[in-house]
Amino acid sequence: MTMSRIAVGILGTAIIAIYAVSSGRLVATDTQWYRSLTKPAWQPPSIVIGLIWPYNFAMLTTASWVVANRLSNTHHLVWLASLTLSVLAALLWAWLFFHQHALVAAGVALVFATLFAVPLLVISFNASPVLGFAFVPYQLWLVLATSLAFGYSAAYPTAHICHTE
Repeated sequence: MTMSRIAVGILGTAIIAIYAVSSGRLVATDTQWYRSLTKPAWQPPSIVIGLIWPYNFAMLTTASWVVANRLSNTHHLVWLASLTLSVLAALLWAWLFFHQHALVAAGVALVFATLFAVPLLVISFNASPVLGFAFVPYQLWLVLATSLAFGYSAAYPTAHICHTE
């Protein structure tokens, strides 16, 4: 493995580590505000959420290394750019939803997180069909999370745009 491939793997891993740590700090499901919300009927139970995120983070980290090892520099650049943009949009969702209570804006942020993840799915399949199929649950999770965000915004249409706790 060349230095540039190792650098791609390390950068991908760092982006995922930032994603995991930052989302852990931003997602605040234990607040009175969040607990008072009526959850959309299609929201999975907490146990599913608790299981999917470790899988997602492990899969994204593994995918970063497989892409780094098997694909071209162009794929590396698209992977790292798309990963960064998707992660930033997902973290923006967490901040908008849990801290600003800007539900529509949070939903829009997840639309972007989902769209920025599409190239990641395509690149995963290019690297390995097995990896591509392993990536599908993450993409589906983003779609589900986006629908949930808009479900909350529909249930609470007068949510404050700039409310802080």
